[in-house]
Amino acid sequence: MPRPIYFLNGPNLNLLGQREPDVYGRTTLADVEGACRALGAELGLEISFKQSNHEGQIVDWVQEARGTAAGIVINPAALTHTSVAVLDALNSFDGPVIELHISQVHKREAFRHHSYVSQRADAVMAGFGVHGYELALRHMAQLLG
Repeated sequence: MPRPIYFLNGPNLNLLGQREPDVYGRTTLADVEGACRALGAELGLEISFKQSNHEGQIVDWVQEARGTAAGIVINPAALTHTSVAVLDALNSFDGPVIELHISQVHKREAFRHHSYVSQRADAVMAGFGVHGYELALRHMAQLLG
């Protein structure tokens, strides 16, 4: 069985579709997960899709991914701009990492322009809306060959 691609989603993404729909749209995280699982099946990739509002849980999942996952797609949400702990965990992971943001963070508040996660990411995607998840999965498939 192939090793899964971990999709890790940070704080407040459980409110996707409800919170700030003018920024994030009306699609729910469950809808995004379904689309990723369907595309993963087409691409022959297993998906492990997770969300937490807690930094330590994200760190635990990154550590779990070591030796388990083929790659990580992470939307760290607000942890992007604050979490050295998430960066340190990602630095311990040997596979490819894609950082993903639904909104175009560089058109938003200045504090959102800095990302700790980008220092480890093999690719950064922002501003594609929820479609970015499928684009990230397609790119991950290419990275894994």
